[in-house]
Amino acid sequence: MSVEVNNESGVPVDEAAIQRLITFALDSLHVHPDAEVAVVFVDEAAMEQLHVQWMDEPGPTDVLSFPMDELRPGTEEHETPPGLLGDIVVCPQVAQVQAEQAGHSLLDEIELLTAHGLLHLLGFDHAEPEEEREMFGLQRDILAGFAADEKKRGSRRR
Repeated sequence: MSVEVNNESGVPVDEAAIQRLITFALDSLHVHPDAEVAVVFVDEAAMEQLHVQWMDEPGPTDVLSFPMDELRPGTEEHETPPGLLGDIVVCPQVAQVQAEQAGHSLLDEIELLTAHGLLHLLGFDHAEPEEEREMFGLQRDILAGFAADEKKRGSRRR
């Protein structure tokens, strides 16, 4: 699996943890090992520019996803074909505000946003109540499974 993480935000981010999260999530969703995904961390000005350009909405947002090959999750019997999933763009400055409001760490918030962005790359959405239940349930399962895996590996600093 090719997971590229690029931090252009000026905020320190645990890039290795983000790579492990993406790998864990893609494995659990039966995505082909040759799938490619990129995660880019940008500052508020860059995120605002992307938000206006692609969503026609003002101000910076927390996460944007840019799907490429429209891959979908696979199954144990049939994983997805290899391909380019796309890009996830996260703004750590916006994530920090949200983390403080939620009462958890910046890393927790960035992991949540990364998982959320990844699910959007795989075709999930939350515009309708049923879609939201499915997407957010899967997001919770991925984050809980990843946290358990990290604890088992001794990789988590909690």
